[in-house]
Amino acid sequence: MSEGLRERKKRETRQRISDIATGLFLERGFDNVTVAEVARVADVSVNTVFNYFKTKEDLLFDREGEMEDLPGKVVRERRPGESALAALRRDFLDAVDTRDYRYGFHEGSDRFARMIAASPSLNARLWTLNEAREEALARTLADEAGADAGDPTPALAAAQICAVLRRLSAYAVQRMIAGETVEAIAPHLRQHAELAFDQLESGIGAYCVRREAAPENA
Repeated sequence: MSEGLRERKKRETRQRISDIATGLFLERGFDNVTVAEVARVADVSVNTVFNYFKTKEDLLFDREGEMEDLPGKVVRERRPGESALAALRRDFLDAVDTRDYRYGFHEGSDRFARMIAASPSLNARLWTLNEAREEALARTLADEAGADAGDPTPALAAAQICAVLRRLSAYAVQRMIAGETVEAIAPHLRQHAELAFDQLESGIGAYCVRREAAPENA
C-alpha cells in the first residue's frame, strides 16, 4: 500500500524534529538541550514534539526499532544453505566495506559515542537497546531453528554474536575518538572481524542453517 499524503507529512515532520534535535545534541550535549529548545528551533510546540516522541531520548534513538531488529532481520533473510552466523558475518563486513551506519562504523560515529558517554540517561538507553537486540535475535534464532521451549541454545548463540558485534563496533569507535580516520581503521576492523567470526564459526557456525528450497516438481 502506497503512503498517503497525511502519513508522508507526519513522517517528514517526525524526521525533521529528530534531525534538528540530533544536531543540537551533538553541538551542545544531550543534557544541555531541553525539549522546549528543540521545539522552538523546529518551529513546533512542545506538545507536538511529545506527540511524535514519548521521551527526550527517543529524539536521538529514532531508529531504535530498526536497530533492535537488525540482526534478526539479517537472519530471517539469509540465503538458502546459509547459517545465521554466516549471514551476520556477511552483513557486518558489507557494512564495514560500505561505511554504512547500521553497525556504528561511519563518519561521525565518534561524535555520537562521545555524546552518549557524557549522558547517564543515554548510556542507560543504549544498554537497554543492546539487551533488546540480543533478546530479539534469540527469539528469531529460536523460531528459525524450531527450538524447543526452554532450549537455551538460541539465547546463548545470540549472546555470543551480539557481544562480537558490540566489541567490534566499540573497537572502531575508540580508534576514531583517538583521531584516526575511517579509511585508516577499516582494514584493521575487517581483519579483526574475520578473526572474531572465525572463532565463532568453530562453535556455532553450523547452527540455524536455512534449508535449500525444494525443487518445484518434487
